[in-house]
Amino acid sequence: MFRSLHMKLMLIMTLLIISLMTVVGAFLVNSVAGFYLDQFYSQMQSVFQNDPEFYHDLVTPETEEESGAAQIDQMLRARTGDLGVDGLTRNFYVLDGTTGAYLAGTNETEGASLELTHNLSAALTGQVGDASDPTAAYMDVAIPVTRGDRDYVVYIKDSKQSVQSLTNQLVVLILEALAFGIAISVLLSFLLSKTLITPIERLTEGAEEVAAGDFSHKIEVDSRDEIGVLTSTFNDMARQLQSTIQEVENERNKLDTLFLHMTDGVVAFSQRGEIIQSNPAAEEMLGRKLPIGGEVSYASLFGDMASLKEVLEPGLLGFITGSREQGERSLEFLLAPFDRDHQAGVLVVIHDVTERNKTEEMRKEFVANVSHELRTPLTNIHSYAETLVDSAGALPPDMERSFLNVILSESERMAHIVQDLLTLSRFDSGKSELNLTTFSFAEAIETMVNANRLEAERHGHTLALELPEDLPQVRADRERITQVMMNVVSNAIKYTPDGGRIRIFAGTMDGGRVWLEVSDNGIGIPKADRDRIFERFYRVDKARSRESGGTGLGLSIAKEIVEQHQGSISIVDKPGPGLTIRVELPVEGPGYDEE
Repeated sequence: MFRSLHMKLMLIMTLLIISLMTVVGAFLVNSVAGFYLDQFYSQMQSVFQNDPEFYHDLVTPETEEESGAAQIDQMLRARTGDLGVDGLTRNFYVLDGTTGAYLAGTNETEGASLELTHNLSAALTGQVGDASDPTAAYMDVAIPVTRGDRDYVVYIKDSKQSVQSLTNQLVVLILEALAFGIAISVLLSFLLSKTLITPIERLTEGAEEVAAGDFSHKIEVDSRDEIGVLTSTFNDMARQLQSTIQEVENERNKLDTLFLHMTDGVVAFSQRGEIIQSNPAAEEMLGRKLPIGGEVSYASLFGDMASLKEVLEPGLLGFITGSREQGERSLEFLLAPFDRDHQAGVLVVIHDVTERNKTEEMRKEFVANVSHELRTPLTNIHSYAETLVDSAGALPPDMERSFLNVILSESERMAHIVQDLLTLSRFDSGKSELNLTTFSFAEAIETMVNANRLEAERHGHTLALELPEDLPQVRADRERITQVMMNVVSNAIKYTPDGGRIRIFAGTMDGGRVWLEVSDNGIGIPKADRDRIFERFYRVDKARSRESGGTGLGLSIAKEIVEQHQGSISIVDKPGPGLTIRVELPVEGPGYDEE
């Protein structure tokens, strides 16, 4: 009930008013009682001590008076106004100074049964009894009087009934004021609490909105006091928090995108070896699912390279490396702790170096092939030239001419190799530009076929050409495309045994493309080697290729040229012996978008 700030403020204000009125009431009641007590004794003092003439009359008997008590009673009645005696709440009594017996007074009934008070006892012993007792239910004073030869006691007693009546009225007044004050305090505390709590409630609602993730909620500022400043500060904080969280969210989205789509695999482990994060690349490289917090642990994946403790304390380098063959993949691993001060966990980065290793092998093979291809003609040139130098003038002219023809042939072969290498180098560096023109695709094919017809007839081949009538013109580098077609057809002539059949087809296809197929019934290429025939210097039968004058660069150059034209070159799987190579080119040339 009292958890509400409204109720707390109202309770505090009510308790404050009650406490204040209680203190004030007690003070007033005590003050009234004290005032009456002081007034009583002040009146007694003014009559009996400060009026010597009156006191002289009390103690001086008249001549031949019959009763001193009656005379004293008569004098006291004459001074009832000064003494405040009303015969009801305050009375005076004339008592025998020895026995305390009632002799005269304003209330005979009460005088006959007077209580022997402290002051009365003192007067009976001859002393003035004027001691005040605020706790007593009465006020009294007892004055011993010796009149003639007889002792009397003038005893004045007040029942405090007037004080009690006034006190009761005062208490009622205080209670009424208290009730009225409580009502006012409740109203004021309610208004005050509403004034204070309404902005706090708004702040609470705003804090709940912020806690729920809604940073757009703005709290209205209705005042310029401390609460208004707090509200403005809260709005600024929410706006700044929204901006900060947005920046963090953007950065997290960037990291998530990078993490999900990066080619390297990443696996994060807790300090207990449980997976806490991984990306698809890691699952693909390792060939298994990597559920977060699952049964797959660090020890089962990478425990053979280094223990978790060794990675968490990697020494001076700060990381540990390893490698592994995973199926057909070659993988390298980098294992390092993150948040090393607290040893929060381990991060494993996985690099797929399969292609890099293949490239390195291809580079080594390429260098070896180039060295071998150049060494052979250079050796022949050196040998024949050395023979000519050593036997200058001694050899028959026909033999010298034969030696010089060999040297010339080997020189041309070496120049052809160098030229092919330069062509590939220009392709690799991106410096080879296409000279695009629009020409008849059918005419280019016919020209290429006519150029190879004599060579085909020399081997006894049948060279058949089948072209549709509606073959369109194409936009391409005619010289380069002719080089591609010449290479494909010349390979078919070279690697088809004498007396073979070579067929050349062409046509169009959807998407604005033309195609050319060269099919032979020659030795063909085994399926195991078909994926590599477009690699540089790759030859299925190296000995036979060299006998035919091949370098293993022709199809590589053809592939580069076709891809520069945004086309494709591939082997077509067909039944029977031989080989079929298909070339596809866009009619509108490279860079054309059919949409």
